Amino acid sequence: MDYYEDSLKLHEKHGGKLGIVSKVPLKTRLDLSLAYTPGVAGVSEAIAKNPDDVFRYTIKKNTVAIVSDGSSVLGLGNVGAEAAIPVMEGKAILLKEFAGIDAFPICIKSQEAEDIISVTKNIAPVFGGINLEDISAPKCFQVEEELRGIGIPVMHDDQHGTAIVVLAGLLNACKATGKEFGDLQVVISGAGAAGIAVAKMLLGLGEGKTSSNREKVKEVILVDSKGIVVQGRSDLNETKAEMALYTNKEGKKGGIADALEKADVFIGLSTGGIVSRQMVERMNSDAVVFALANPTPEIMPEEAKAGGARVIATGRSDYPNQVNNALSFPGVFRGALDSRAKKMNGEMYLAAAHALASCVAKPTESEIVPTAFDRNIVPRIAQAVAKAARESGVA
Repeated sequence: MDYYEDSLKLHEKHGGKLGIVSKVPLKTRLDLSLAYTPGVAGVSEAIAKNPDDVFRYTIKKNTVAIVSDGSSVLGLGNVGAEAAIPVMEGKAILLKEFAGIDAFPICIKSQEAEDIISVTKNIAPVFGGINLEDISAPKCFQVEEELRGIGIPVMHDDQHGTAIVVLAGLLNACKATGKEFGDLQVVISGAGAAGIAVAKMLLGLGEGKTSSNREKVKEVILVDSKGIVVQGRSDLNETKAEMALYTNKEGKKGGIADALEKADVFIGLSTGGIVSRQMVERMNSDAVVFALANPTPEIMPEEAKAGGARVIATGRSDYPNQVNNALSFPGVFRGALDSRAKKMNGEMYLAAAHALASCVAKPTESEIVPTAFDRNIVPRIAQAVAKAARESGVA
């Protein structure tokens, strides 16, 4: 099957994947009077008197904007706003199918952080949440940070959605292998939005309180396209330089092969084909390999297995253990909307990870995360996220 060609035909046939369906009938004069003028004026007057009633009377209650500038789309890179539309449409139908959330793509022509922030702030009255998507690092960090105070939950899915699923998978990989989470030596290839978010979650860093029972790995080493991230490297941007303070405690230098020496876990969020079987052989026994680059993983599962890896995950649907954001973001937004959260925080993300992990009752080497079609995922994550939002004071 040629997925690319068949997908082109599908999108051309339907003119995209989204449409708008009215929730109310427009069959009679009365229908028109209630849905539009004169009746709708009463609704506008009610909201003007009490702005919070916008959640009661409009689509804001259950609608998310998927905002992108197209600067970092899938494995395609900077393809621009127009080419980002089909991907954002895909996110929208996932939110609808799995979480019952109405969503719409907002693809912004400008790739300046200030413009993305301004546009998002000014459209926020319509939406109950903002899903930032496929915005390149380090710009994405600034955009998310400056949108945190707009009164509705904002999440950059490439960061936190990825981190949630990786943590869930890693918790269950430990159960499957007998490894202790707190003893793990972790190597992350890719120091962009996803890699840094995963590192922060595994180390207990970032916004939000760190609970006394929160799991933290022993060590994280970040590797970018130039090599191991280490203090003193002159080419580090501000974000990577900050992460160098918390990672690579022994000051290792070199490339991915050097980083993987005696590592327990490899998490690939970078480029296909950069890890060899020989590199995996140099890892500790019962190694865990998450090769998540798409469509070509950093190492193919067969090669990782030959190198001695015990648990292997990819971002692909044609192998076991697909670690994909689709497992997390529908439930996270469902919980945030249901609790009327004013923002997202670390407690909500951590709760989501544990809830997702709990969807696999008895983790095995070939099943550390559920499939996206497991209908228990969204309600379980949503309930946990809503509870965390209330307990942490953002709802």
